[in-house]
Amino acid sequence: MNTLIASNDPGATSMTDSATSPSTAALAVLHAWAEKGWLRRLDSAMATFLQELDASASPVLLVCTAVLAQMEGRGHTCLPLRILVTSPDDVLAWPALAQAEVQALWSGLPKGLNDWLVALRSSPLVRSFDDSTDLGQPLVLSGTEDEPLLYLRRYWLHEQQVAHAILQRCASSQQVDEPLAAKWLDRLFDAGGVPEKDAKEVDWQKLACAVALRASLTVITGGPGTGKTYTAARLLALLFAMSDAPQSLRVALAAPTGKAAARLRQSIDFSLQELSGRLGDDLDLGSLTQRMGAARTLHSLLGARVDTREFRFNATNLLDVDILIVDEASMIHLEMMSALLQALPPGAKLILLGDKDQLASVEAGAVLGDLCRDAVAGNYNTETARYAKATASQVIPTEFIATVAHPTPLAQQTVMLRKSRRFGGLIGQLAVAVNAGHCDNAHNLIAGDTTGVLQTTKQPTVATVLNLAVQGRTGATACYADYLQLVKARSKDALSNAGDHEDWVERVVLAFDRFRILCAVHDGDWGTRSLNQSVQRALELAGLLNPRGEWYAGRPVMVTRNDPALGVFNGDVGVTLPGPPGSTALRVYFLDGDKLRAVGVSRLAQVETAFAMTVHKSQGSEFLHTALVLPEGGGKILTRELVYTGITRARESFTLIEAQPGLLRLAVDTLSRRASGLQLLLADHLE
Repeated sequence: MNTLIASNDPGATSMTDSATSPSTAALAVLHAWAEKGWLRRLDSAMATFLQELDASASPVLLVCTAVLAQMEGRGHTCLPLRILVTSPDDVLAWPALAQAEVQALWSGLPKGLNDWLVALRSSPLVRSFDDSTDLGQPLVLSGTEDEPLLYLRRYWLHEQQVAHAILQRCASSQQVDEPLAAKWLDRLFDAGGVPEKDAKEVDWQKLACAVALRASLTVITGGPGTGKTYTAARLLALLFAMSDAPQSLRVALAAPTGKAAARLRQSIDFSLQELSGRLGDDLDLGSLTQRMGAARTLHSLLGARVDTREFRFNATNLLDVDILIVDEASMIHLEMMSALLQALPPGAKLILLGDKDQLASVEAGAVLGDLCRDAVAGNYNTETARYAKATASQVIPTEFIATVAHPTPLAQQTVMLRKSRRFGGLIGQLAVAVNAGHCDNAHNLIAGDTTGVLQTTKQPTVATVLNLAVQGRTGATACYADYLQLVKARSKDALSNAGDHEDWVERVVLAFDRFRILCAVHDGDWGTRSLNQSVQRALELAGLLNPRGEWYAGRPVMVTRNDPALGVFNGDVGVTLPGPPGSTALRVYFLDGDKLRAVGVSRLAQVETAFAMTVHKSQGSEFLHTALVLPEGGGKILTRELVYTGITRARESFTLIEAQPGLLRLAVDTLSRRASGLQLLLADHLE
């Protein structure tokens, strides 16, 4: 008799029919788990698809396929097989109710990792890492013998492409006139180096600029206020000064979202204006600024196409750029990073800016986290140490010098900015405490604050969130009344004069960005869907909104799908307002830096109301007052990275709402880890 699951629980999935093959029985269990919500229907359907391709597919193959598909949906790029075989609960992270059924299914599968590998390698649908023959198999078995990793084919290809491109760019040594670099670095930063006796006070910003001169990739990471875009602006000026043909340099700025791209351009413009005053006529920074053009989303930069994942710019149609600076790199998923690297000319410089401790991308991959593996430790070799002193007058402390014989090429092109110049107040201290895993310190900071900057609520109810939305709180008055009062007070001039109308729209959109409710989930009483409806009703009851139908003046919306034809992309946030004088139709206005874009509401099919948004979607934005809602039953969704990201969206005030006591501690104690083979690939050296 074939027994894949034997259980006394009448609710358990059971397959004990002797006429049922092990594979068919396993597939039935997977479908039953999808019905219960432990797997997605897509996951079990993927296993069914593979059985259709190979009728002799083993239960191991089908189980691995379904779990792998689910892992991809949770942001992982591969499936670590050793953990799956020995500790499936650690991989699946399912409720306790599911554990008995998982163990029962596992009891009917091979016991050891080697037996699982034999079953996978025997399938014609799996390409093994020790087999160079590529027959287009949908699954790839990679990693190492000790830590094998199973991939969906396209994610394996993306990882291979990203790793190869990164290593190639790090190894692309470029000649640097070190005395000339030293001269300009001293002019762009405070002249003179740090004495060796005080060597720990490294000017990491200056070092990052020096490092970027010598290869076609540089990764600059750091928390809020550490000066990533400040550094990027000085790097641009340095590259301009060091170029033999500065007038022909083609510079592009980009970020994953329109808001982040606009902020990048604003920050760099501000820094370049300050530098221009210091340098005078020695460097024509005004010309450089004019040639950069507007910062764009990555989708726009690469030429996103309607109804396809392909881009206009790719390996056969390269971007027309010499220098590309990309901000908020933590949001870039594996597939997008692969597309970006493929589309870059070999000699172009790529500067990635981002906070490695923020949430990883919504889609699969944690590319910046993988790239910044050695960022804290430094792991610089002796040549980097010599170069740092010669060009930037910086002495790298011994604690940041590698102890291994051959540190990775990537580590030599990665610089972590370690001193926050803007984020040193209570919000910054709270972020540091959370990031370090010090929950008691975080609680004490919130409880001990008498200034109103930080606050939590003793009565966590939805009504508490609604009160914050309608009227703010003591010490944090920013709320949605700010922009809605401007909507109601639309002047007669704005009704009749196009220029006054544009000024009014800009003030409304800026006022909306003063406050935001951030959620961890979409569903449930504490999720975005329910809170958006509740906030809308509360604002209507307060006389601040007059919603009639789906579209109404004052409705904030977030775009949920890229639409290159309209120039809007997933994550863009705008406010619905009346059109310019002479128009009765409503439009959604998006503010990119100081430029307004308007799209008629009838053309925006893929949007959702955005009084409340997920922490993921808030990346790249900042608000005067941020309210972070932690839901009960959040489970593995509540992580340290989520809380840290939510806190660092606040500029002046932060409010924490825990649906039940202990959620902050649960989140701080839970580190997000995404399965990936990219770090292993990046540890290799190009021959």
